[in-house]
Amino acid sequence: MLFSLFFGAGNLIFPPFLGMESGNHFIAAIAGFILTAVFLPLLAIISVSLSNNGLISIGQRVHPVFGLAFAIVIYLSIGALYGIPRASNVAYELGFMQVYDVQGRLSLFLFSILFFGLTYFLSLNPKKIIDLVGQILTPALLGVLAILVVRAFFTFTYSEVPASEKFQSTPFLKGFLEGYFTMDAIAALAFGIVIINGLKDKGVTRKKDLIQGTLFAGLIAAGGLTIVYVSLSWIGRVLPYDEPFKNGAEILVFASQQLFGYGGNVLFGMIVILACLTTCVGLINACGRFFHEVFPKLSYQTYVFIFIVIGWLLTNFGLDLILQFATPLLVFIYPISIVLITLSLFQHFFGESKRMYIFSVSIATVFAFFEALNSIGLQVNLLNPFFAFLPLHSNGLGWTVPSLLAAIIGYGIDFYGKAVVYHSKIK
Repeated sequence: MLFSLFFGAGNLIFPPFLGMESGNHFIAAIAGFILTAVFLPLLAIISVSLSNNGLISIGQRVHPVFGLAFAIVIYLSIGALYGIPRASNVAYELGFMQVYDVQGRLSLFLFSILFFGLTYFLSLNPKKIIDLVGQILTPALLGVLAILVVRAFFTFTYSEVPASEKFQSTPFLKGFLEGYFTMDAIAALAFGIVIINGLKDKGVTRKKDLIQGTLFAGLIAAGGLTIVYVSLSWIGRVLPYDEPFKNGAEILVFASQQLFGYGGNVLFGMIVILACLTTCVGLINACGRFFHEVFPKLSYQTYVFIFIVIGWLLTNFGLDLILQFATPLLVFIYPISIVLITLSLFQHFFGESKRMYIFSVSIATVFAFFEALNSIGLQVNLLNPFFAFLPLHSNGLGWTVPSLLAAIIGYGIDFYGKAVVYHSKIK
């Protein structure tokens, strides 16, 4: 189930495009991609399982208000405001429209009613999510994907291809940044609780067993995602073409047509719709359970209905508008999420440090805020010369070194304070 929750719209279309653009630097690029799209989400799953109250408790190490506010932002971002309408739009444009040649708002309106009606039905009972998604929908998705990948493996041949301009100098870092757009590291902060609640629904109660079960599910999902990402990006790498494609969706559509003719359109459409459906069910489930736990006056089923309605309304605004809204949102929340994931794992092994969280997250938030402004064209010219001197700034990772230094300083101050208190007690 966890694999299927992660493997949604973006996960399907980003790897093939990376494979095409990376050319002879394919291995370095896909390694960077897997780091942010697989390894980082796995770390997030582990960090959530080690926390008493999931994402909220991780954020509360900075401040209680920050913990609640950041958790709400994360759930709304991956849910009703972006993740859900994006998945449903991709299901329509890259799934349904590949099978049926339809255009216009009316067809999207009717499709979205059917899509969200099915999503609502599948999401109503959270205790059956594991059985519905894990035992039925995921095997169907993997089966259809396997048909495409195996046929491609025996049909297409590898040849030397130069990398595109953006992958020529730092292919690993470019692949790393491409993994951002899957949103998996952010979604993992929410999906971790889905897995924990699923284990509880199955009768698992001990903390140790919950951690082990979540880790085991995370490793299985990570292994499956790695295999699928490498396979899809390999298709983009070896697919013969005359003119470069604009995105990964065009690559998979063309590959499907080359391998299966019109049947390829149907095959690809099934892959997209299944992937988007399972992701939407997971997102609705995660958001519904979170808001019900935080604001219990409304039932889980009521929250499911609310998020279904919001997702349906935003879906009908179209994919382009949703993606325009998403860029500054992702740029803002990703650095903060990565810092929180890293610090929560560090704390588990090396001890607590309040200042470590406050200093590092504060620095990451400042950088993320200005990066979000830059992403919408509102550049702060007074600070740009300072940012330009920072390592990895040109690659969009200028926040990493300052956040790391802030964490070290904060941890050092707390460690020194504890040492002073300890020695005073001995004396």
